[in-house]
Amino acid sequence: MAPYLETVKSFADVEITDAGVNTTQFLEAAEGLVGLFDILGSAAFSVVQNDLKGNIAKVRTRYDAAPALSGTLEKLVENEKGEKKRTATEGLMWLLRGLSFTCKALQNAQANKTEELSAAFTKSYEGTLKKFHNFVVKGIFSVAMKACPYRADFYAKLAADPTGGPPASDEKLNQELNKWLEALASIVARMESFYETGNYGKGL
Repeated sequence: MAPYLETVKSFADVEITDAGVNTTQFLEAAEGLVGLFDILGSAAFSVVQNDLKGNIAKVRTRYDAAPALSGTLEKLVENEKGEKKRTATEGLMWLLRGLSFTCKALQNAQANKTEELSAAFTKSYEGTLKKFHNFVVKGIFSVAMKACPYRADFYAKLAADPTGGPPASDEKLNQELNKWLEALASIVARMESFYETGNYGKGL
């Protein structure tokens, strides 16, 4: 076995062609990100985790129902456009928002080595998900932010080998994490632009 990031699909390995972002590879990488919240270890984050899982399931259900029309995220959204209920389009939109929140929080943590995770996640929440949430959900997230583990504990868990082997070095962990986050940020930006240009989020 190996440290966590080596056991899951990296966003850096998700294939992107002229047709768009590979759907199944993207979903696999997104599931890997969901597992990060187990490492964060706070029950308060279950709301974020369940939201991500639910939205991954919506996109996967659509893919399974029409794989020939859903090979890329862009095709999936385009082919659902004419339908009355665009469950996968909405699910993907919220999934991208959740991924963006997590990505920016970890990028904040990477950029500010002295900052605790609660500060990194709070800053990210204010710039991503907060504007979409009502008073109740904002309160739930506020609790989750305060319940973030200590930075040192989280990074130690991220570097640890579950089978008891030596942990990843700081340099290797930072390299892998940065690569993973850069690729995720790039996919999120690409898909946000796609939604905006094609007006796919309208009415959802």
